[in-house]
Amino acid sequence: MTDAQAAVVQASGIVKVFGAHRALDQVDFDLRAGEVHALLGENGAGKSTLIKILTGAYQPDGGTVRLSGVEVAFRDPLQAQGAGIGTVYQEVNLLPNRSVAENLFLGRQPTRFGLVRRREIVARAQELLAAYGLDIDVTAELSDYSVAVQQIVAIARAVELSGKVLVLDEPTASLDRNEVDRLFDVVRTLKSRGLGIVFITHFLDQVFEVADRVTILRNGRKIATHTLSEVTTTDVVRLMLGKDVAFDHHPTGLGGAARGAARVSFTGVGRAGSVAPFTLAVHEGEVVGVAGLLGSGRTEMARLMFGVDAPETGTITVNGVPVQIRNPVQAVAAGFGFCPEDRKLDGIFGDLSVRENIIIALQAKLGWFRALNPEEQIELAGRFAEALDIRAASHDMPVKFLSGGNQQKVILARWLAIDPTFLILDEPTRGIDVGAHAEIVRTINRLREEGLALLVISSELDEVVAYSNRVVVMRERALVAELSGDEVAPETIVQAIAGTRDGPGTPPSAPPPANGTGAAA
Repeated sequence: MTDAQAAVVQASGIVKVFGAHRALDQVDFDLRAGEVHALLGENGAGKSTLIKILTGAYQPDGGTVRLSGVEVAFRDPLQAQGAGIGTVYQEVNLLPNRSVAENLFLGRQPTRFGLVRRREIVARAQELLAAYGLDIDVTAELSDYSVAVQQIVAIARAVELSGKVLVLDEPTASLDRNEVDRLFDVVRTLKSRGLGIVFITHFLDQVFEVADRVTILRNGRKIATHTLSEVTTTDVVRLMLGKDVAFDHHPTGLGGAARGAARVSFTGVGRAGSVAPFTLAVHEGEVVGVAGLLGSGRTEMARLMFGVDAPETGTITVNGVPVQIRNPVQAVAAGFGFCPEDRKLDGIFGDLSVRENIIIALQAKLGWFRALNPEEQIELAGRFAEALDIRAASHDMPVKFLSGGNQQKVILARWLAIDPTFLILDEPTRGIDVGAHAEIVRTINRLREEGLALLVISSELDEVVAYSNRVVVMRERALVAELSGDEVAPETIVQAIAGTRDGPGTPPSAPPPANGTGAAA
């Protein structure tokens, strides 16, 4: 190994445990001087935990970390920064109401006789940013500049404070293509100076554009490290999603099922910075699966459909009639239900009872002048608890004391109680036990057979294939492919996610920039 390739950071056998959960299990990772090393993985893979250990926010329960060959044990991020490791996050962690120069030298201002030497700060700030290709007024407030400029200022500060290692955590999530190019120019400059850079992102095309190597984590374990010239995008997607995915054809034959009437149609619906305009109809008795990597725009699409985020473009029709959905109240009035990805944060009302959680959407739809009486509430909760096999000691117990699977069933029961026209399920089986998982999948199939229109988002490809009539694929916050018939198979979905598939189900146009700026005004 040459000096240019020497490992500036080497983590060996890293273990981190939170209660009964093993967040990292014997993970190895190394970063060389003068390289960009991408760290990839889906939600819960362990990326954030590993970075927090490398930067001193967490201490490992096992394993060692070496910096330039010397074993280190950082007690906090400040000590890691002093040793040479700087971090820049997606949300710039600076002071927007202070000047650019003040942010660059915050906590280390040059002084004389106890007074801050402001002219020197301004001059040094201009000189420092010139090395990054920035010619801006450093006396202006940081908030006066774009997110891209703020990111470069944050990088310049981090490099000045550290100087050996730079961790970039989702730095391009809010940038358009031109801003990404500008940031990558800075990254390449720092790389040429011998800095080791860890790059975390959900955009695979950017990984192949700027990184030298990639390490993939899954479920707290290191799956592989590869030089990017040795692998394809499809290889990386497979490693992220799991080699245990069975690449078989559609097992249920649903792909060829006849569709009923279009229950809901979204035409050119989009929002700048969220999702590029998309067109999609979901029919009576149909499940449309949504696949894509984390950060691809899956959840953002669901939020637009349900009015959590108001669409800026497009039209929505329900049973052929145009409707306006700019907030969840209008969505519920239109017959929409939405089971969100994070059930604890966005789904359940933890301190309310099981019964109250089940009836709350129906009560809101009826209005408070038509309050459900206690007998109606008990009957409704009992009926859906039995239908979905919700296991609770009492329907009057707080829902927060139920298991994750039973909480998910309660949220599902809430929306089924309003007799919905269209039901959106975002990761309905994530984090629940095997029995509850199977019950949710059976419920999805039963609801489809009963004529409900469903849109189901899932990271589990075998699961998506098992219950979907069609599958749409999201990439870079755009709907890039629609698969049906024999195309509904894990192998084809992986190819569409990776962008290596061509065919009749793939839209001819390329996806827009990562921030959705291709959306119509």
